[in-house]
Amino acid sequence: MARRGTYHHGDLRAALVDAALALVAEHGVEALSVAEAARRTGVSPAAPYRHFPTRQALLAATATRAAELLAGELREALAGEPSGDPGEALAVTAGVYARFVVRHHAGFDLIFADGLRDLGDEGLATAGRAVMDLLLPVAMEITGGDAPAALTLLERHVAAAHGYAVLHLSGFLRRRIPDVDGIAAGAAEVGRTLARAARPDAEES
Repeated sequence: MARRGTYHHGDLRAALVDAALALVAEHGVEALSVAEAARRTGVSPAAPYRHFPTRQALLAATATRAAELLAGELREALAGEPSGDPGEALAVTAGVYARFVVRHHAGFDLIFADGLRDLGDEGLATAGRAVMDLLLPVAMEITGGDAPAALTLLERHVAAAHGYAVLHLSGFLRRRIPDVDGIAAGAAEVGRTLARAARPDAEES
């Protein structure tokens, strides 16, 4: 059940973004509206428009917050990965990403959405770069500094992890892998496979 009246003369902008993020997690991006975020925050329908004059503005702020949360989780996971193996580090990020998408019902599809990129929101651009700044060095280490190969690796890596999460949410994978731990483990294993294949010596081994 949706909660109301959670805002008590604090940071209205942050409260609205939190409400929007919860809306996306519960019902998907399509359900997001400024009016519903206001209702959940417990303010009048007109109150948000000083901060978010359009739905796109609120969506961009929500995407920025999602990117910040994802970057924080990735940073923590990478800091706690003890092996020193970049392939294992990439696998860890796959699991983190899959869990994030299952929890928030959004990931790169929201953070790097074409419709939001066209807004030129500097906060969103900065938050998106922070995520890539965590992933790209790992991929570059795997590929021996080959930047195009690293970008290809990341595309496949994110697509696989996102696919695991979305197919779990849709119910398809839930029949065989009912828990999120299993989904994260599956995404991580694909990450390991992709990392092995992307190493410069992969064809020789």
